[in-house]
Amino acid sequence: MTDAFPPPRACPYAPPPRLAELRRDAPISRVRIWDGSTPWLLTRYADVRAVLADRRFSVDPTRPGYPARGPASRGRRTGRGSFISMDGLEHARLRRMLIAEFTVRRVEALRPAIERTAAELLDDLAAGPRPADLVAGYALPLPSIVISELLGVPYEDHAFFEERARAMLDDSAGGGANRAATAELARYLGTLLQRRSAHPTDDLLGRLSAEQVATGALSRSDAVATAILLLVAGHETTANQIALSTAFLLDNPEHAEVFRGDAPATAVDELLRLLTITHFGRRRVATADVELGGVTIRAGEGVIAAADIANRDPGEFADPEAVDFGRSPNHHLAFGHGEHLCLGHHLARLELRVALTALLRRLPRLRLAVPTGELPFRHAHPIYGIDRLPVTWD
Repeated sequence: MTDAFPPPRACPYAPPPRLAELRRDAPISRVRIWDGSTPWLLTRYADVRAVLADRRFSVDPTRPGYPARGPASRGRRTGRGSFISMDGLEHARLRRMLIAEFTVRRVEALRPAIERTAAELLDDLAAGPRPADLVAGYALPLPSIVISELLGVPYEDHAFFEERARAMLDDSAGGGANRAATAELARYLGTLLQRRSAHPTDDLLGRLSAEQVATGALSRSDAVATAILLLVAGHETTANQIALSTAFLLDNPEHAEVFRGDAPATAVDELLRLLTITHFGRRRVATADVELGGVTIRAGEGVIAAADIANRDPGEFADPEAVDFGRSPNHHLAFGHGEHLCLGHHLARLELRVALTALLRRLPRLRLAVPTGELPFRHAHPIYGIDRLPVTWD
C-alpha cells in the first residue's frame, strides 16, 4: 500500500517516524499526495543531495508530472515566475544578478543593524505585558525589518506584505486567494520599482531598477517577481526558524544555555539540521530517465526530496538524533543544495544566531507560557513553524 505524504509527526521537533522507517527500508519509494498522484519520495541523504544537484530534475512546476504541494500551486511558478522556479541558463542568469547582494562580506556588514533591531524589539517586549507572543513581538518583525531595509520596502507596510506572504504560501487556501495575494504584492512592489526609476535609491530595489531594468538586462516582470521572492522568502522562512528554534530551546533548557554564552557558529547549523522547516520536501520532475539507488525514475515522473529526514541520516551524520552544537562538518540540506541553494542562507544564519543569542541573554528566565502540546505548530503549511509562541519570564 502506498503511503500518504506527508505522514503525521509524533514529536513537533522531529520528522514523522514513518519517514525514518522508509529511509531504512525503502529509501526510494512511491507516495500518494493530495491529488492522488504517486511521485517518488527520497529519504536518504545521498539520494536527496544527488537529485538536488542533477539538472535532469526540473524545478519548473508547469511541467507535466511536477508534484505540486496543493491545488493553489499546481502549474504555477512561485512568486509570479521567479527564478527559483526556472531551470538552466535562465535561472543562472537571473540568480547571478543578485549573488553580490548576499555574499558573506555583504551580509556580515548588516550585523550591527540586525543586533540593534533585535535589542530594540526586546526592549519593547520586556516592557510589555506577559505572557507575550514571541512570534508577533520578535520572531516575525526581526527578519521583516531586516529585509525591508535591505530591499527598500517601507516597514510601515509590514502588515500588508506579511499577510499577503502567508496567503501566497498557504496551499490550503483556494487558488483564487493565492493568486489574488500574489497579484496584490506584484502591484505594490511594481509601484515601488517604478518610483525608483524616477528617484533612484541605494537599496536593492533601487539597484534592480537602475542596474537591471534600466539597462534592459532584466524585464519589469522579472524584477517584480524577484522582488516578491526576496520579500516573502526573506522574512517568512526566517521568522518560522527563529520561533521553532526558540520553542525547542525552551523545551530543552540545557541546550538554551549554549546561546546564553558564546555560542559557536556551528550551533546554528545544528538547529537548522534538526529543525528543517521545508517539511513538505523539495519538489522536482525528471526530464530524462535516471537511475538512482537501483531505481529507474522515468522522464515525467515527480520526485519529492525529503531534506528533513535526510538531515538525520546515520549514513551521513554520526549519532544524528543527538544535539551536537559543535558538529563539524555539518553538510545539512536545510537550504537545499546545488544551483538552487538558498540565495540568502548567509543572511538567515546570521539572523538566527543574533536572534537567539540576544533573546536568551536579555531574558535568561524566558519560558513557555503554555504546554508544548498547546502550541499551534504549522503542520499543514509548507513552511513548518509556529503561528503563535506564548512566553513569559521572571
